[in-house]
Amino acid sequence: MEPQRVRVAFVGFGNVGQALARLFLRKSDELRQQYNLQVEVSGIATGRHGIACDPNGIDLTDALQVIQSDQALDLLSKRNCGTIEDCLATCQADVLFESIPVNYQDGQPALDILRQALSLRMHAITANKGPVVHGYAELSRLARENGRHFLFESTVMDGTPIFSLFRHCLPAADLRGINGILNSTTNYVLTRMEQGDSFEGAVKAAQQIGITETDPSGDIDGWDAAIKLAALATVLMDFPLKPHQVERYGIRSLDETKVQAALKQGKRWKLVCRAWREDSRVRAKVAPEMVTADSPMYNVNGTSSIAQFDTDTLGLLTIIEQDPSPDTTAYGLFADFIRAIQA
Repeated sequence: MEPQRVRVAFVGFGNVGQALARLFLRKSDELRQQYNLQVEVSGIATGRHGIACDPNGIDLTDALQVIQSDQALDLLSKRNCGTIEDCLATCQADVLFESIPVNYQDGQPALDILRQALSLRMHAITANKGPVVHGYAELSRLARENGRHFLFESTVMDGTPIFSLFRHCLPAADLRGINGILNSTTNYVLTRMEQGDSFEGAVKAAQQIGITETDPSGDIDGWDAAIKLAALATVLMDFPLKPHQVERYGIRSLDETKVQAALKQGKRWKLVCRAWREDSRVRAKVAPEMVTADSPMYNVNGTSSIAQFDTDTLGLLTIIEQDPSPDTTAYGLFADFIRAIQA
């Protein structure tokens, strides 16, 4: 039987997009043999390396080499696509992967990109928390109306199957609350301070290994943790929550003296996320807390994360993610791709 040809487009081709490209190359035989799928890339749009568009296919190996040599992807383009909108309109993709930087305030421009993709009858798969928080209901409706899927497993805990766990494995489970450590950068910074680094030195170390931006305020001030918590509450607790509605405190008030003093007491500072039902509402908070050695959060260090889900059926369900990378985020996108195509 001839394999099913699936055209895909990338909007955003940074560390995650490139990791996904390498995963597609590595898994191409498995996709063909196990799922009868042949993946072809018909569009790649970036903010820094230009746009390539060709409905007949773009060689992924060539695209990766162009990026690594810091050249423009336009070299590979067979169509004149000056904007992301033009690329989506002409690339004839079946699936869009979106992984541009998050906008905490309104989810743009990713939200409009995903709207366009769904309206063009593409499956829309994102690693971006902004559109989930600011457009979940609308994008889900657009997906249903167009017979497509809006999927976002990589938005929280880097592809760890949280959303699909509840979607497929926990029918009729009532989620009463969420606790956890959802921002790997602050966890890494606090671990470095335990080891003797200053706050500034620990932040610089996080930047050097590529887990935070040049401006680390989104992590340090709790915005990343707040938007992840808002995404979980919006989707899993069926309560639309925005980042500004999360009570939020970052870790700027902590220094190595406070962090090491807590460690001597058998405690550790962690940036803890909590969401809970209160009457008909969901309340949420992100703040530094000292956790004791009997807490599951105590030994979650470095870039690792943890989420605890309080359900009415299984009690406390705990998921720990150990040392994520762009590869793990890319796998979440890849898994969503198979779910969308095979559904």
